[in-house]
Amino acid sequence: MKKVFPLLILSMMFLCSCSQSNSWVLHSEKKVAAQVFEPIPADFIPRKLTILSAGDSLTQGVGDSTEQGGYLPYLKTMLEKDKGIQEVDFYNYGVKGNRTTQLFKRLKSPEMKPILKQSDLVILTIGGNDIMKILKENISDLQVSDFLKEKENYRKHLSQIFDAILNENPNAYIVLVGVYNPFSKWFSEIEEMDQIVSEWNQAGHSVVNQYSNSYFVAIEDLFLGTEENLLYTDNFHPNDKGYELIAKRLNTTLGKQVLPDLVNRAYTVSTEEN
Repeated sequence: MKKVFPLLILSMMFLCSCSQSNSWVLHSEKKVAAQVFEPIPADFIPRKLTILSAGDSLTQGVGDSTEQGGYLPYLKTMLEKDKGIQEVDFYNYGVKGNRTTQLFKRLKSPEMKPILKQSDLVILTIGGNDIMKILKENISDLQVSDFLKEKENYRKHLSQIFDAILNENPNAYIVLVGVYNPFSKWFSEIEEMDQIVSEWNQAGHSVVNQYSNSYFVAIEDLFLGTEENLLYTDNFHPNDKGYELIAKRLNTTLGKQVLPDLVNRAYTVSTEEN
């Protein structure tokens, strides 16, 4: 009996040690991987855009049969199909016949300044009337050199316009729409007009390159070498189809370059506020 009891104790200790060993196996510590959350996409919270359109008759919409603002209604519809955009408010400050010097003055007017301060984006159509002014003043003895000289003034005035916009609203994005050549139907004998328009667009592009958050949208190619009539009955302004093509070109540039930044900026601000 004395021998049985120690054996019994040893057996129990062995079983307990086995039980504890199994317990460690069954309840070993689990390594939990840290969860990685993907960033919320910028279009998760659609935002409202305020766009100020300013410039000449292309912004006013001369030639638009609906009289709703040329390219603006087309562009508004296109932009609001973007899942990151909830609504677009356009403010149209286009005035037929305006040149760069006149637009510069209007940007400082009490009418435009409050809207300019709150705008996310400013779209400009300006320059065509600057070219037309040279044509009218030199029609009897028109020289290519007349345009090249004034091109530098155009460049200087554009810089003044950009500075005026950014002084009022440093966060505004600016899009400059290039000029096109409708003059071939009026002045077909001036073979250099395409070259002149191209050089003026290069001047506009050079100004845009000096400012961050600024973009140039070329449209001159839309009106060259096409059998489709894109001009209004005055053979100068775009017709409905012409304005629609301008809107499509703008929408492409905005979709690729401007809207992603604008939507991401809005999302960043909203998360910081929360």
